Amino acid sequence: MNIHIQKYYKPMLLWCLCALLVVSGAVAKQPKKVVKLGFIPLTDCAPLVIAKEMGFFAKYGVDVQLSKEASWAVIRDKILNGELDAAHCLFSMPFSVYTGIGGKAGSEMKIAMILNNNGQAITLSKDFCGLVGFRDLKKVAAAIKDVKSRKEVTFAMTFPGGTHDIWLRNWLAACGVNAKSVGIITIPPPQMVANMRVDNMEGFSVGEPWNGVAATQGIGFTQISSQDIWKNHPEKALVANKAFAENDKEDLKNVMKALIEACKWLDVMSNRKKAALLLSKPNYVNAPVQVIEARLMGSTEIGCDLGVQKYKDDYMLFYNNGAVNTPKLSYGIWFMAQYMRFGMISTAPDYSAVAQKLILDDLYAEVAKSMGVPVQEDMKPFKTNLETIVFDPKNPAPYIAGSKK
Repeated sequence: MNIHIQKYYKPMLLWCLCALLVVSGAVAKQPKKVVKLGFIPLTDCAPLVIAKEMGFFAKYGVDVQLSKEASWAVIRDKILNGELDAAHCLFSMPFSVYTGIGGKAGSEMKIAMILNNNGQAITLSKDFCGLVGFRDLKKVAAAIKDVKSRKEVTFAMTFPGGTHDIWLRNWLAACGVNAKSVGIITIPPPQMVANMRVDNMEGFSVGEPWNGVAATQGIGFTQISSQDIWKNHPEKALVANKAFAENDKEDLKNVMKALIEACKWLDVMSNRKKAALLLSKPNYVNAPVQVIEARLMGSTEIGCDLGVQKYKDDYMLFYNNGAVNTPKLSYGIWFMAQYMRFGMISTAPDYSAVAQKLILDDLYAEVAKSMGVPVQEDMKPFKTNLETIVFDPKNPAPYIAGSKK
């Protein structure tokens, strides 16, 4: 009987074994998915650059291709149509697009994690030299009035409803200037300095190194840094295509792990010279290494003979013992409250529902826990540097009603 069974089944077992080997071989030979990540030439694209250059993406088994893009509008379009799987992106862009300010209302872009705090600024042209100093908010309204007596005053930001748009509007409001009394235009970050040089605007709000470049080239001066507007504010985020976030979750998690490791590496200050050198390359930011390095190290040459400002604990931060990277729902609600505050939308969205739809807080918590990174507490009231009213994410209406417009 046993001899009969062996005779009958042995060829079948051999056939199954061969089939299994063939299938296994085919699976092994399948090319790994290439994950395409976009970025804009800014100092705070550093986590993506470092994760690529230092081999952190490879360490977590994800094959990443970085794609340098021309503008935030291009980043938006490519995330929405899937040409990019994810990108270095303005934290508030998904809310701007979803509410119809910066794109087709209802379009979903998913926020996976925050990449950095601080490191943006508002630069004024040489028209303002001698009229107002660094962080001197009380003289800004009179200075704008003075310049308006000679020419129209226009400010540039990088994307409607984006972080730079909101820093600009908060600064104007704190200075007692209604945003509707000046021109506001959209210019891609790398084109800011060139446009100010040919007198297309009198001020701009943008990320580094372009404020530093304007100051060192004598085009303008830094009036205020974004950390003076809101210390340790959310700035750039990893924003993902919806289908990628839903269908390629393991790839997204591995990208996030590599970026968290890059953020940790970047917050070791002795690594920042190397980071500046890598970022300065033509295929990344393509700006003078000295300018990138200085502001990464917390040193702001203001311009217009106003000296140097040293930031000790609120320069551009990427990790800060885990405080940077949690994508908080309350931050999303704050940005949407700004849209109501400044009349950019006429109907209040369902703040909490939209924030929960667009922010992948559960996915971030899972990744953070796997890496021993502390997840930050959310939905607590807070107040920014220039504001006098506490913002309660559970009830934004009193804040909106009482804030300067």
